[in-house]
Amino acid sequence: MKLVKRSITAITVAGLFAFAGVTGASADTATPTVKKHALTVEQKAAFDAQKAAFKSARTARQAAISTERAAIKAAHVTAKAAIAAATTPEAKSAARAAFKAAVAAAKATVPAKPKKPVRP
Repeated sequence: MKLVKRSITAITVAGLFAFAGVTGASADTATPTVKKHALTVEQKAAFDAQKAAFKSARTARQAAISTERAAIKAAHVTAKAAIAAATTPEAKSAARAAFKAAVAAAKATVPAKPKKPVRP
């Protein structure tokens, strides 16, 4: 019985070493090489201009989002007051519809998310 256990252990260890050797060898050949090259003056100037345009677009979008949030908060306060003051169900639904329209108008002012420039 001990002989069987030893042989099973030896086979298992040999299999693990063989498997580790195979994966180690395949990992060496699959490593990609990164080729770096210096940009020309024109490419660098174009890339810097793209970065500046991206940063200004991002800043403008963030400002529009903060303006949108403030407008939605104000519309929410107004809608809550209008719903509380409404005496009929039609007036309440009209106040809710006005709030939804205000939110949609505020969201329409936010520009699309700018794309990061890609280095040439």
